[in-house]
Amino acid sequence: MIPPNALVENLELLARQVVEGFIIGLHKSPFHGFSVEFAEHRLYNPGDPLRHMDWRVYGRTDKLFIKRFEEETNLRCCLVVDTSSSMHFPKEDGKWNKLQFSCLAAASLIQLLKKQMDAVSLALFDENIHYISAGRSAHSHYRMLTNELEKTLKYQPSNKKTNAAAALHQVAEQMHKRSLVVVFSDMMDDAANIDELFSAIQHLKYNKHEVILFHITEGQKELAFEFENRPYEFVDMESGERIKLQPQQIKEEYRSRMDDFQHMIAERCHQYQVDRVAVDLSQPVEQVLYSFLLKRNKLM
Repeated sequence: MIPPNALVENLELLARQVVEGFIIGLHKSPFHGFSVEFAEHRLYNPGDPLRHMDWRVYGRTDKLFIKRFEEETNLRCCLVVDTSSSMHFPKEDGKWNKLQFSCLAAASLIQLLKKQMDAVSLALFDENIHYISAGRSAHSHYRMLTNELEKTLKYQPSNKKTNAAAALHQVAEQMHKRSLVVVFSDMMDDAANIDELFSAIQHLKYNKHEVILFHITEGQKELAFEFENRPYEFVDMESGERIKLQPQQIKEEYRSRMDDFQHMIAERCHQYQVDRVAVDLSQPVEQVLYSFLLKRNKLM
């Protein structure tokens, strides 16, 4: 597994290594065909594939029409990375934190899209979007986006909260053409804002964007709440709020609520047709990306 401290100065090189490691196993582009858009109807001819039949038109007119499509040459992809303070968890030497995972995964997708000469844009957000680029496919543009991710890894904000809803609304407004929007976040927004967050995702879907969410957590501590049975002081990385307690006092209740929260996110993603990728930091980046891309490859 790639050591996390190697990322800051070598992100592009490491991303290339990740992509070269799994590209051989992908027989075709995992994003091929995304840009196929409906163009017009034509009358049905015997032998035409029935899967392209427009049954709604048949129901209205009693005539058989086939949907014709036009395939655009390039995909447009926007990578949206949560850089709030909670993404710096865990703060332990030799262990990946959520932001490091996200930046390497995003840089790897940039390398993959570069091979296809697809247009890529990048948005970085916490309480607000603090960086957003246009979507381009020039080699200098790919490098510029990777450099922005490297700078993000060096930035250590304190008490920066998450406002994913505002960020996604802004992305929806800026991305005028149908695009693939890939979000990297731990979804540690205030639970009261979840409706607003999925309203923003609905905004993206209404504009015909495809949305993929890499939902990143640290399984041992964040989900299972595995701590030694001794007093701890827990600090909210986004608000700075502190609380002293013994983990066993709240472990059962914490795990129940966290399970409910994870289930709610999964259900909402299913409802809004968002492809959610549940990520545990114990998994290597290359393994997560390969499994996800291979699944997409088989579905196309």
